[in-house]
Amino acid sequence: MDLSDHYVEFLPPSVDLIGWSLLLLFLLIVSAFVSASEAGFFSLGFQDVEKIKQRGDEASRSVIGLLNQQDYLLSTILIVNNLVNIGAVIVANTIIDLLIDFNGVVAMEFLVKTVIVTFLLLLFGEIFPKIVATYNPVRFVLFAAPRLVVLRSLCRPFSRVLVRTGGYFNEVAAKRKDNLSMDELSEAIEITTSQTAEDKKILTGIVRFVNTEVSEIMRNRVEIVAVDLSSSLSELKELFIRSGFSRIPVYEEELDNIRGVVYVKDLIEHIDEENFPWQEVIREAYFVPEHKKINDLLEEFQSKQIHLAIVVDEYGSTQGIVSLEDILEEIVGEISDETDLEERYYTKIDAKTFIFEGKTHIGDFLRIFDLDAGFLDDVRGEAETLAGIMLEVKREFLSVGDQVSVPPFTFIVESVSGMRVDKIRVIRA
Repeated sequence: MDLSDHYVEFLPPSVDLIGWSLLLLFLLIVSAFVSASEAGFFSLGFQDVEKIKQRGDEASRSVIGLLNQQDYLLSTILIVNNLVNIGAVIVANTIIDLLIDFNGVVAMEFLVKTVIVTFLLLLFGEIFPKIVATYNPVRFVLFAAPRLVVLRSLCRPFSRVLVRTGGYFNEVAAKRKDNLSMDELSEAIEITTSQTAEDKKILTGIVRFVNTEVSEIMRNRVEIVAVDLSSSLSELKELFIRSGFSRIPVYEEELDNIRGVVYVKDLIEHIDEENFPWQEVIREAYFVPEHKKINDLLEEFQSKQIHLAIVVDEYGSTQGIVSLEDILEEIVGEISDETDLEERYYTKIDAKTFIFEGKTHIGDFLRIFDLDAGFLDDVRGEAETLAGIMLEVKREFLSVGDQVSVPPFTFIVESVSGMRVDKIRVIRA
């Protein structure tokens, strides 16, 4: 038996070694880039995003575009990173085979290949690039964004499958969890025979109340009545009279830059002063995220003694407003006062036909017809309004006369302003 068979032998370098080494270097660079991108993008804070928005150049627009589709961004990073790492492992093993002949020493071969390849990938492909990107995320994402846009386009067919599959399983899991608790609580309400129908309605509202987010009850951005900081006192008074509201948000130049809230009661004593600088009585605005639970917001309203909040998204853009009245209506139903229209959401044509505002929230529509909260879940997708449901089903811009059937309802576009659906005719079979 030849003892040399049990000794590790170093082989002389070959021409092929250069090509494989360059390929490994390229794969490590790509791995480092996508790992650093993951750390950079997902470590951005609110102030970092605002700083990027203010730049207004092509790179900053690419960053915001990627952040607006975080699911696709993450799936692209994961796809590229895994493919590159697998390729790096194969190439590294090939290089080791070109440099070392283990002569059947399997344990030594396994140890060397595992330690070396793992060390290269972890140090140069994961740890070091993530540290660098996290240290200065804004600078790195501005550099990385245009390249990630290209990678996202290349990986989009695979990303779409991953995102839709993940979204489907998330929805199924969420529905099962919500339906379980809702069914149990609804059953408990039904067997409470001592309660009146009105009591049961309020109890059902409380059940929904705990799981409802601010975005589901807020007045959307297009419905906000607000005043520009540069407006005159006479313009402000006219807006108060025309809207009938007692509190109006104040913005500077654009609605995303809310400066505060002005109360009509603060202006009463200065009502006859034509040149009164009304900007001096502006109160601080209260901002809340769109996914905040309304039961938590109600507690905050009570503790801070306020009645109005500005709803913003994760990037600080104004999405809508929510008032104390909006929250209370989730429990006790519609609260009408002297400033409300007799029929706020719709006009009844006959027993089967109604004209609804396109911006009517789905939750309000379901309550009007006394339908279960999940009645339209199969078709609503991400839609929050009646117009949104029609867009979700049609998958194209709507024009007058377009219709969508969701038994027992038929929705027909009645009027359109630009790209926005104003009125929808609803026919109930």
